[in-house]
Amino acid sequence: MIKLTVNGETHSLEVDPEMPLLWVLRDRLGLTGTKYGCGMALCGSCTVHVHGTAIRSCITPVSSVEGKSITTIENVGSPVATAVQEAWEKHNVVQCGYCQSGQIMNAIALLKNNPAPTDDDINEAFKDILCRCHTYARIRTAIHTAAAALAVKGGAA
Repeated sequence: MIKLTVNGETHSLEVDPEMPLLWVLRDRLGLTGTKYGCGMALCGSCTVHVHGTAIRSCITPVSSVEGKSITTIENVGSPVATAVQEAWEKHNVVQCGYCQSGQIMNAIALLKNNPAPTDDDINEAFKDILCRCHTYARIRTAIHTAAAALAVKGGAA
């Protein structure tokens, strides 16, 4: 039995301890906002937060996150998340949308750790997240917009 805290709710699940967290989230808990892209942590579509840190759920054994706080795209709800989502809309970041939950989760984690990232900081943080539509310039612009909005509001919480 594995006990997980996902989006503030505790779940006791009978699953193989080596099952990737992605499949527990999608198949066992019905949280399909986290996407399967490559299964090798190369694209970032499966990004979730564990204790606020962006991780790739496709290669994370569920046993390794037992007792930790897991947040998926379905439950992001902080001033940082709101600023990121508003900036994404303002700059029309989304095209096909497949990578967007991973992109947004990564942007939230970046801004919580670095409230004023440079282009180089953003490029480094996003170097392993694949956008098939190549909206990287809009993603970078949206992150700067979110950072500026947060600075005006007094920072991230």
